[in-house]
Amino acid sequence: MTHAVSSELYAYWNALRAGRIAPERNDVEPGAIRGVLADTFVLEFDAGIGFPFRISGSRVNALFLRELRGLSFLKLWRDTDQSEIESVLQRVADKAQPCRLGAEAKPPGLGPLHIEVALLPLRHHGSTHSRILGSLASDVGPDWLGLVEVGSATLVSVKALDPAAPTTAGAETKVAALARPAPAPGGGRFLFSRSASRRTSLPV
Repeated sequence: MTHAVSSELYAYWNALRAGRIAPERNDVEPGAIRGVLADTFVLEFDAGIGFPFRISGSRVNALFLRELRGLSFLKLWRDTDQSEIESVLQRVADKAQPCRLGAEAKPPGLGPLHIEVALLPLRHHGSTHSRILGSLASDVGPDWLGLVEVGSATLVSVKALDPAAPTTAGAETKVAALARPAPAPGGGRFLFSRSASRRTSLPV
């Protein structure tokens, strides 16, 4: 993890699961993460309505100049990135695989803002297809926060975070033009990356 917010939330989640694939959603205590609560959110795992926000922190809302509760997480992203984001969310739930997204936003008339998103699975009665705990933080605290909307985010990279899965740990995919996808090893896991002209599967 490169951002302090993502690192703190991931460390809390990792300790909370205590050897399980993911903690139960009722295990999460907001007071235990009060230092990053404003950058934290919870998504409902419902692809049919775009994975809506159940809860969103005040700094996350401020970046988009609106209360995000009930709104689709996919709608924060460029149209061309939304299918990629959905694939990552599906992986988080299907494989109980925590992931980090690197992204960039370009508010009108301002320089680019680098954003990091953590996506961490939560269980409900043993199923990971219920809620996703996450954080969304920028590399700086812009003085225009709460005054200018960042606009649609552009996906830059996807990284699998689970240290318990050696085939995925530390594997990062850059969303950029790739000359050729690497061959998939036997039994490997996959993330997806979009090249300039097509979508490619990359082993991780």
